[in-house]
Amino acid sequence: MKEDYTIQLEFAPLKGKKITARFDDPRVSSDGGAMLLREVDQQIGLLDRLAAVISDNRRQSHIAHEVTDLLRQRAYQISCGYEDADDCDHLRADPVLKAAVGRDPQVDPDLGSQPTMTRLENSVTARDLLRMGYAFIDQFIASYDAPPTVIVLDMDPTADIVHGHQQLALFNAYEDEYCFMPFHVYEGQSGKYIASVLRAGKTPTAAEIISVLKRIVKRIRQVWPEVKIIFRADGHHARPEAMDWMDAHRVDFIIGLTPNNRLKTMFALAIQDAEKHRSFGDTCRRYASVDYAAESWSRSRRVIGRVQASGEGTDVRYVVTSFRDAGAQYLYDVVFCGRGRMELMIKDHKVALKSDRTSCTRKEANQFRLFIHSAAYVLMHAMRENLLRGSELATAQFDTIRLRLLKIGTRVEVGKTFIRFHFPASYPLQPLLGRISTILKALSTA
Repeated sequence: MKEDYTIQLEFAPLKGKKITARFDDPRVSSDGGAMLLREVDQQIGLLDRLAAVISDNRRQSHIAHEVTDLLRQRAYQISCGYEDADDCDHLRADPVLKAAVGRDPQVDPDLGSQPTMTRLENSVTARDLLRMGYAFIDQFIASYDAPPTVIVLDMDPTADIVHGHQQLALFNAYEDEYCFMPFHVYEGQSGKYIASVLRAGKTPTAAEIISVLKRIVKRIRQVWPEVKIIFRADGHHARPEAMDWMDAHRVDFIIGLTPNNRLKTMFALAIQDAEKHRSFGDTCRRYASVDYAAESWSRSRRVIGRVQASGEGTDVRYVVTSFRDAGAQYLYDVVFCGRGRMELMIKDHKVALKSDRTSCTRKEANQFRLFIHSAAYVLMHAMRENLLRGSELATAQFDTIRLRLLKIGTRVEVGKTFIRFHFPASYPLQPLLGRISTILKALSTA
């Protein structure tokens, strides 16, 4: 159904001139920068990789929208700020999005509608989702030109509030809401996405942690058998069975540890020393490490304590680690606290790309949605990493990149032998787009 272009807006007159606005030009789009998403996708092959593992049981002679086209449409729209499937109805004729997906804006049929997209979401099976999960890991591996020496697996669950009768929804007392708590896994040094797994809104169990870890580690080690893998997480992940599994599979770890009275006694000297020096008016930090074994642990492990004493009181934090030789301060301040960057990764995924739009009833459909938003994350991260390095947007969050680089008012001109985009002459980042065009040309000829 075509949009109604008869609506007219009226504004206050300017110098005696009447000001009106009409929605009457089908050749204009507000998302000219979406073509950059197409270029990035072509370079990394993400959505082709994902589409290849989804079983398409539709009658092929009746198909109007290939799975690849639907994935591209949805991922590009999410990147541009249209996170809901309902947005497909309003944007299916958008000339820039049609061109980005690979359709001639003037000749080819419009993109998929909301019902079409919803049918796709509800058609995927658990086997499709498992293969998609592996495809994302393969995409992560393919993002490296050479095998890395070290990979840091940052894992953390984040609250995804639900407002219906979705499968896996569970009341979480800490959040005081019904929610999911999907796992997010990123490479801690680069911010590259590795996995996201929908799960109930509760504290992670050892079995859940191991289930995700073993698939990631096995897939990575098949390609890079000698790579050093470090697991980094908060205290919810300090499960004895998980640490034993990592010991057995050559995975180093540094994990937060919940305080208890026995640890307080073992670190008493460090706490007293910090509090003694606090009396001189300065904030004082002390670090110490001990061998400690909780009753549920199979053996003793190294525990590091960071004590900070100030006028506001004494704060003690603990981590358990497989590293025996490195200094306590380095392991805590540099290695463990480095996981704070993961909050920005989750923020990009969950806030900028709205990955908490998991309102389907079936858990498989919601996991599929989580994967589509993850695809948008991979595209945006690759854009920032490959095209914006050294620019003013090199460290920008995804919503800033979207606002500055994707939301460009555009008039589309289509001829027999060309498709030409007309950007505003006043667009402020013209030099950056010129630089990006040069990089893309170099990549296409490499």
